[in-house]
Amino acid sequence: MSNTSERYKLYRYCSFKTSKTITQEYSTSFYAATDMFPADMRDAIHSIYGFVRIADEVVDSFHEHDREKLLRDFERDYDEAYEMGISTNPILYSFQWTVKQYNIPDEYIRSFLASMRRDLEKKSYETEEEIASYIYGSADVVGLMCLKVFCRADESLFERLKQPAMRLGSAFQKVNFLRDLREDYVLLGRLYFPGVALESFDEEAKNSLIREIHQDFCEAYEGIRQLPRESRLPVYVAYRYYRQLLHIIQETPAPSLISKRVRVGDVQKMLILLTAVLKNKFNRL
Repeated sequence: MSNTSERYKLYRYCSFKTSKTITQEYSTSFYAATDMFPADMRDAIHSIYGFVRIADEVVDSFHEHDREKLLRDFERDYDEAYEMGISTNPILYSFQWTVKQYNIPDEYIRSFLASMRRDLEKKSYETEEEIASYIYGSADVVGLMCLKVFCRADESLFERLKQPAMRLGSAFQKVNFLRDLREDYVLLGRLYFPGVALESFDEEAKNSLIREIHQDFCEAYEGIRQLPRESRLPVYVAYRYYRQLLHIIQETPAPSLISKRVRVGDVQKMLILLTAVLKNKFNRL
């Protein structure tokens, strides 16, 4: 019995390690930030990232396969993993464990998967309501899943920080839209900006979107400052990284965003990290 229990623990360890590997290989910057979480919180965040990354890869990368079926199967397999408490898919096993451990509402997961399905069905968004619904599912609820982990069982804190967490998710997603403009439109045929045609995407259109993102960031920052100390620093590092990416986008001519993908350089990333650590040490976040 003891040997069986130990092997089960080994499988759980390997499952979370798989989620960690997905995080590390797909997003080195995000992975570096997660390394500052306590171990149990870090595992949970890796499991959330692994789940959303695989779903995102299904809709964005697996073009030679039946992506609708793959996404349906992925959701079905998650449902079975949640119901049974076990899965031979390490990503789904670690995610369902985190969902149960931190009481993550099922509505967040369904909303996320609904937005993933939209990426298979829609190429453009005509109204602000349409894109707001998409962003809620693709980004806001991911922020809320993470907030559940950060707050642990403190529901009053979760409710207080819910809106700022959603604003941070929205800001990150909108920055990604601008950064990935070429890939989304040229390679995937998608455009996420209502009322903006790529042919007429100019400085005015870009700056209008940037002002909107700045407002999201301002609201998000107030929430970051109220996070528990154990989660505040890594979230702040991710926030500063995206603020810097937005600054680079602002300094890049609009036509260039269509022809190339901008990024934050490694030296800038290191400076962001060091500055954040010092600010946190002296309670200046």
